[in-house]
Parts: sequence; structure tokens; C-alpha cells
Amino acid sequence: MDTLNSQLKTASRLLAACSESATLDAEVLLCHVLDKPRAYLRAWPERELSQSQQEAFRVLVEQRLKGIPIAYLTGQREFWSREFLVTPDVLIPRPDTECLIEHSLELIPFDRPRAIADLGTGSGIIAVTLAAERPRAQVVACDASPAALAVARANAERHRAANIYFYQSNWFADLPKQRFDLIISNPPYISEHDPHLRQGDVRFEPSCALIAAEQGLADIKTIAEQAREWLAQDGHLLIEHGYDQQAAVQAIFNALGYLNVETYRDLSGQPRLTCGQFKTNP
Repeated sequence: MDTLNSQLKTASRLLAACSESATLDAEVLLCHVLDKPRAYLRAWPERELSQSQQEAFRVLVEQRLKGIPIAYLTGQREFWSREFLVTPDVLIPRPDTECLIEHSLELIPFDRPRAIADLGTGSGIIAVTLAAERPRAQVVACDASPAALAVARANAERHRAANIYFYQSNWFADLPKQRFDLIISNPPYISEHDPHLRQGDVRFEPSCALIAAEQGLADIKTIAEQAREWLAQDGHLLIEHGYDQQAAVQAIFNALGYLNVETYRDLSGQPRLTCGQFKTNP
């Protein structure tokens, strides 16, 4: 019988060859086909799948066996308790980036208007989350990729985040001139020679959102240098970076005159975010 339980067992056994979370992968894909929560699988394990559901599930499992990320197969990923649309044009949201949201919220009062810029917004997870959590803020989100911006706009509409303004721009190049209380970015920071680029989900993610020159530091340098002309008095720059780039990023911030430079750790305890404050009139 082609029950939910039998289909899950078969898929889990197959996916074990390519995934460390084979059972979870199988459950997520089957829930996507059924348009049901995971609790449904446990409540009705003996329910039978239709022929079309079996075929759809088989196709997804075959694609997963080729290494295609779950988020690209289902078209969505949860971030900060919200479901975001995801396509191969954008990076897949990761839990570590929630730390960036956490520290941003500490810098932006809930009850006061503030100007925020999200550089390289990708799927828009940072901009949309901050806009939703800080409704009095005005958020500017930019990306050089029109395809990525389309995904970000769709996510803003999905979560009714009306206080975001989107621009196609390579960092600050085509933004209207203004001052921001917080500039935030998860830029490309992986060296082109990093062996991790040949492993896991990143093999399928857009390289332009992952790889940067100068051992992964080129875009961080550009943003930190140019941000000084865009930050409000005592404004903050907050950047996500590689776990092994703390010293280099702090050196960049310090050399450019940022004050109170501090690095924060991610969920696994690795140094992941660096923040600096800039005085426009020292």
C-alpha cells in the first residue's frame, strides 16, 4: 500500500545517501506535496496517496538526491517565525542571520521613527523582518539583482510590510541620498578558493551573493568605507561575515574611524557579526 508511512520510509532510506537529515527532508517534501503540516503525517500515517501525489513526491525526492536544497524544492524557508519565499535567485535564509536581526532590534527603538538600509537584500528576510518588527521605521532595501528584488518585493507583500522602499543598486550606487540610523548587510564574504563552495546547499546558491575578492573581504571594505557618507550622527553599521574574519573586519572598521567596534557570536558560538558606530562630526 502507498501510505504516508510507507512512502516516508522509502524516501528516508533513499535520502540517507545524500542527507544527514533524511527523515526530516522526506517529511518536509511530503508535507509540501500534501499542503499539510508535519503533524498530519503522524496523525494519519495509514492514509494513502493519490497517484499524482506519489508522482510529485517521487520527483522531489529525485531532485533532492541530486543535492538540490530543500528550500529551493519547496520554494520557502522559515526565518524569525515567518515563512519567506525562496528561489534559486537568492540565498537560502539561515538561522545564524537571525542573530543579525536580534542585534539590529537592540539598536532600533520600537516607538521611534528610524531610517534603516539593508544592502544586498536578497530574499528580503532582513528588511521585511525589521520593517515588521519596527513599524515606525523606514527601511530602504537594495540589491543589484532584479530577480532577487522581485523575490524581496513578493515577501514584503506577503507579510504586509509597507514601510520598505526597494531599489536596484550595487550597494549605495543608485540609492537616493539620505542618512541612516542603521546600515545592515549580509554581503558576499566567502573567498573564491574556499572548499565549502563545493559542499552542501551553497553549490546551488547564486555565487554573486556568496563570493568576494580579497579573501572574501572586498565587499565588506566597500560597504564600510562608503557607509560613512550615509550614516546619521552616531549611526551604526552592522555586517555579517565569516567565522574566521573577525580580526580582519574589526581592523577595517577601526582603520575607517568607526567607534565602539564589537563582534558578536552566532548560534554555534562563532564570531559572526561586527558592529561599529560612526560620528559624522567628530
